[in-house]
Amino acid sequence: MFDALTNKFSDVFRGLSGRGKISEENVREAMREVRTALLEADVNFKVVKDFTDAVMVKAIGEEVIKSLQPGELMKKLVYDELVNVMGPVDTRIYFVQPGPTIIMMCGLQGSGKTTTCGKLAKFLVGKGHHPLLAAADLQRPAAVEQLRQVGEQVGVPVYSDDTKIAPHGQVAKGAAVAVCRAAINAAKAQGRDVVILDTAGRLHIDEDLMGELKEVNAQLKPHQIYLVLDAMSGQDAVNSAKAFDAQLELDGLILTKLDSDTRGGALLSAKVVTGKPVKFLGVGEKFDALQEFRPEGMAQRILGMGDILELVEKAHAAFDQEKAEELQKKMEKGSFTLEDFMSQMGQVNKMGPMGGIMKLIPGMGQMMNNMKMQEGDIEKQMKRMRAMYDSMTAAERKKPDLIEHGRRRRIARGAGVETQEINQFIKQFEQSRDMMKAVGGMGIMGKFKLMKAMMKGDLAGLGMPGGPMIKTKKGGFMEKKDRNKKKKR
Repeated sequence: MFDALTNKFSDVFRGLSGRGKISEENVREAMREVRTALLEADVNFKVVKDFTDAVMVKAIGEEVIKSLQPGELMKKLVYDELVNVMGPVDTRIYFVQPGPTIIMMCGLQGSGKTTTCGKLAKFLVGKGHHPLLAAADLQRPAAVEQLRQVGEQVGVPVYSDDTKIAPHGQVAKGAAVAVCRAAINAAKAQGRDVVILDTAGRLHIDEDLMGELKEVNAQLKPHQIYLVLDAMSGQDAVNSAKAFDAQLELDGLILTKLDSDTRGGALLSAKVVTGKPVKFLGVGEKFDALQEFRPEGMAQRILGMGDILELVEKAHAAFDQEKAEELQKKMEKGSFTLEDFMSQMGQVNKMGPMGGIMKLIPGMGQMMNNMKMQEGDIEKQMKRMRAMYDSMTAAERKKPDLIEHGRRRRIARGAGVETQEINQFIKQFEQSRDMMKAVGGMGIMGKFKLMKAMMKGDLAGLGMPGGPMIKTKKGGFMEKKDRNKKKKR
């Protein structure tokens, strides 16, 4: 997501940090590069101009030129302005009493509207609600059947009326309103507290489409109207949003296909150009791949700073609480086994594609770029690790110290890998075990330092993967000994 933009920003900040002394012209040159990067990302021209002008004014006012860390200060100013451009956002859905709360979903064909209806329904179920989906897209071929399948997959009932379906241009006037009204009555009868209306879409905006949507809006007065936009369509998506809003007065936008979009123009332009907030992001094909939009987290990711809060939320959703507590006890005792290691890997895998997860950890995105890691590389390695693990005996999994050279050759043959890979796998496990033991033995101050290091992306300095382990004591980290330091006489 936004890799090209992230890399360009990183180059700009690195260029400023690498200078012993910078001038106002250096800052202006940096902002010219930022302007070019944003325009290449298909961000609206006026948004780009206002953005760079605002950062430039603040940069001079903050005396970046006199700063000892101009790169870091510029990153902070750019971060603040990115948050300002995309926010503020209130992602809450306000529910009415008595229900049901009516949410009208709009969008052009191909934007992912029907799938997003299913994602939103699943999201609401996870929040303790009981939604019902209404199939009001009556003329797109198989639209009603698609929503039925979506409803079945997310475990949410769908109201539909096949007698109202007709070819393009032949749907009876008022048919969509009738389906939506009947769906609301069905929701009341079934005790459903939310109705999600999957309304008509077109390949382009036309009078018939807007007439139908305006009629549904006028007759049923939905409590929220969301427009689903394909983020990959860039400025076209923003222009569509303006046209829809002029007719319907939208409450928010949902941008889909963010996992495929490498530019980000629609996301960075939408709020400023339309005046409407981005409420949710579609970040994958699965029905749980809908995220509440946080400008702060997105700004951090664009600047390669990771997003710890999203990482924590994903982990909370994926990890088994009982297993987590059991692992905590083992960490404190230092009895972390290969079985625990692979169980942990399995739970991490539930969080989603590992390339995306790694980029949520501060500093890891840049590390992956430096190592030239491609999307899917981590998953491939995890499959090989599973094959190696499956080739071990129960005793070897419980006590890896048993795995001497002869056993490693046998395991390698069983897994179809070289013996060297077995050695690397065991070493990775041992490093992970040592880290778990270190974290388990930390006091409050040690864990506080760890969090600070994570926020800076500086895990190596604290003995995390990529740096030597540091011995700990109960109160926190001990300083590493300087072996070159002369002894006091």
